[in-house]
Amino acid sequence: MASGSTATAPGRADARRNREIVLRTATLVFEQEGLKVSLGRIAQRAGVGAGTVYRHFPTKEVLLEAVLTEQFAVLVAAADRWAAVAAPGEALFEFMLEVIEDSAGRRGVCDVLNEDQGWPRANLAAATQRFRDALARLLLEAKHAGAVRADVRPEDLSAITAGGVALLTAHRDPARGTRLVRLLLDGLRPPVTQPKALRDTPPPSRHETTAARHCVECGIRLRVGTTGRPPRYCGPTCRQRARRRRLADLAS
Repeated sequence: MASGSTATAPGRADARRNREIVLRTATLVFEQEGLKVSLGRIAQRAGVGAGTVYRHFPTKEVLLEAVLTEQFAVLVAAADRWAAVAAPGEALFEFMLEVIEDSAGRRGVCDVLNEDQGWPRANLAAATQRFRDALARLLLEAKHAGAVRADVRPEDLSAITAGGVALLTAHRDPARGTRLVRLLLDGLRPPVTQPKALRDTPPPSRHETTAARHCVECGIRLRVGTTGRPPRYCGPTCRQRARRRRLADLAS
């Protein structure tokens, strides 16, 4: 019985090693040759037989999911690493920069995920959620440290990350592109002084209040009177929604 266990152990080790080789090779080939590459081509680049690839990954979609799941795991580990070595604000900014730079070379994969309504599958969905949780933790810690604007939400970071990837890949000079991405991320920091309007606007008339003109929750234009406490919300619905979000932030 013991000899049988000893005999099967090398086989399992070889199988794990072959799977890792295929996974690493597929990551490289997808980036270099695009997503239309065949499993046979990946097997050739990996130096293994086609049967080895199909044994671990029956279809290219299964292999692609495994590649993406592994990449998300690497990013989650990076979030933990930055949290351990940097102050909360810098940990968030440096992590987002790493995510943007890491994603810039994988635009084809991102396009497939957006086009194929069958994504994400179970393993990838779980990996994506772990990534979102890690990002939310960094954001919450940065807020507690006063290093990030209080109104920034996790979904805002996802949008900024997508914009940073587009900005980085569109710039001819990688160094200049990275500098612009850092400027983009700096916009998340609390303002030191009162920000000026994007375009020149005439000063308010003597009969016009300087209070907020739009609902801070939905952005709809407010009716602002010349007397009384200036409103912040357009109605009770937005007021309750903002209150629930504040309570959720405190609970987290």
